[in-house]
Amino acid sequence: MTAATGRHSSPTVKTRVRCCPMDVQVVRSERRRKTVNARLVDGVLRIAIPGHLSPEDEAHWVEVMQRRFAGRMDAARIDLTGRARRLAERHGLSLPESIEWSARQQSMWGSCTVAARRIRISQRVASYPRWVLDYVIVHELAHLEHPGHDAAFWAVVNRYPMAERARGYLIAKSDGLPLD
Repeated sequence: MTAATGRHSSPTVKTRVRCCPMDVQVVRSERRRKTVNARLVDGVLRIAIPGHLSPEDEAHWVEVMQRRFAGRMDAARIDLTGRARRLAERHGLSLPESIEWSARQQSMWGSCTVAARRIRISQRVASYPRWVLDYVIVHELAHLEHPGHDAAFWAVVNRYPMAERARGYLIAKSDGLPLD
């Protein structure tokens, strides 16, 4: 622990994350009371935690932060705009004004603001097979023409060849989340 910062840090340890090996360094701070923060510093995931947390709590937060950063790295490798453009052309759909990842979207796989023609895709979908991501994009693109979930909407969505299989995959991953 340094007197100036009130922090002590554990040695950097190499751990395995979905996408790649990631070095993790946990920094405990006696001044930090509640929050946990993580950021990449020179390729090391530096996780700042309150000094009073138990080893079990530390392990929990290391896992949570690794998952979050792995999701961001998965999402960063995918060109959502390009995928949406190709899917729109292939399935006769119009393009949105914008399509972007959402790290905050936890209760839906995707959402569409029809008036603004804006689509958001849950960052969690970035780690799923590409045919599932494509289904979610097609589902949201279809909302640009059919805001509700009527028969015309489902006819458009079902033009995607893997629609039924992708819905099954999402149901299995849903933990009670709605598909729509």
